[in-house]
Amino acid sequence: MTSSEGNRSSRPTFNLLGFSEYTGLQIPLFLVFLSVYAVTLVGNLGMIIIIMFNPKLHTIMYFFLSHLSFLDCCYSTVVTPKLLENLVVKEKTISFSGCIMQFSFACIFSGIETFMLAAMVYDHLGAVCNPLLYTTIMSQKLCVLLVAGSYSWGLVCSLTLTYFLLALSYGESNIINNFICDHPVIVSVSCSDPHISQMLCFIIAVFNEVSSLIIIIVSSVFIFITVMRMPSASGHQRTFSTCVSHRNAITIFHGTILFLYCAPSPKTTWLSVKVASVFYTVVIPMLNPLIYSLRNRDVKDTFRKLVVTKFLWHTI
Repeated sequence: MTSSEGNRSSRPTFNLLGFSEYTGLQIPLFLVFLSVYAVTLVGNLGMIIIIMFNPKLHTIMYFFLSHLSFLDCCYSTVVTPKLLENLVVKEKTISFSGCIMQFSFACIFSGIETFMLAAMVYDHLGAVCNPLLYTTIMSQKLCVLLVAGSYSWGLVCSLTLTYFLLALSYGESNIINNFICDHPVIVSVSCSDPHISQMLCFIIAVFNEVSSLIIIIVSSVFIFITVMRMPSASGHQRTFSTCVSHRNAITIFHGTILFLYCAPSPKTTWLSVKVASVFYTVVIPMLNPLIYSLRNRDVKDTFRKLVVTKFLWHTI
């Protein structure tokens, strides 16, 4: 029997430790994460509905934002239900296929979001620096290509890393010291040499971060220079208000990725990894709709109209 056949036949079961060491916090953590998940779904699905209902929001920026909301819904749904389940059951297990599928889908959505955020900043660059040529620069064809390219690259990254994870050997039962089947914890319980898989993950993570951050930083510099040349103080304030939303979302997202994948340290504790993973997989999908909606008058006005219309419909 070959090693690959042995891998397929063994079908190991992983034990997700998660936050099991904090026995007295299982129910409080369950309630907290359940609330965060509910807010994430309501916020992101609400954002998609608001964009659909308001013709003023049928613009390129909100085209990207609707995809970002969709990705956050999917990403949170891949991770959070299993986290909630393991907080209330005694046997915190996940099958090998379930673990690989969770990693694969999480990798797809995180990879897509990395370049979706970069595309949103590039769109903002065109709107600020070349307003007269904006519709020509950001054509419908280019927008579709940017979105399709992000989805395609996320899929390629996921399939590549998943393939090399499947090539590793695993025992019958393995303990994963996290609540999610992430690449570092999966390779840490493999029985074979994971060097190639680890190097590939590092290279892909660095490439994604460097390429997307170059787009973001260069675009932000040009936006800043253009804004500072504006004679109107109100123009400064309005443009910087939009920049703040982008900056907050990008800082939170990329800062966590750099901590987890691009700057690993032997001094990093499993608790800090778990906290960063919670922030990356559970909290960030909740924050994005809040970041992009709280400063946007059109979004808030549409939300009020939808709420009032629904309330009046039920009272009539």
